[in-house]
Amino acid sequence: MKFTAQQLNELNLLLQFDLNSRDTGIKVHKTAEKKVQDAVDALYRKKLCTHPDGGYLTDEGIEIAQDADRILRVLAQESE
Repeated sequence: MKFTAQQLNELNLLLQFDLNSRDTGIKVHKTAEKKVQDAVDALYRKKLCTHPDGGYLTDEGIEIAQDADRILRVLAQESE
């Protein structure tokens, strides 16, 4: 199984949230690219963020975003 383009968009959007602060959210404006609007809508429907245009991450959203951040960090490491 591979990530779909939609799933990658959702992962990329999760990485836009500040994981160092629960009090920092994001807002996806109506002028944003459709793929970003679709991604935030999907995250909201999955109950990973609090508003259809972003808001804050839910507890599960924070966990998933932390996992995505860890995956990205590992994949970004240069092999020895």
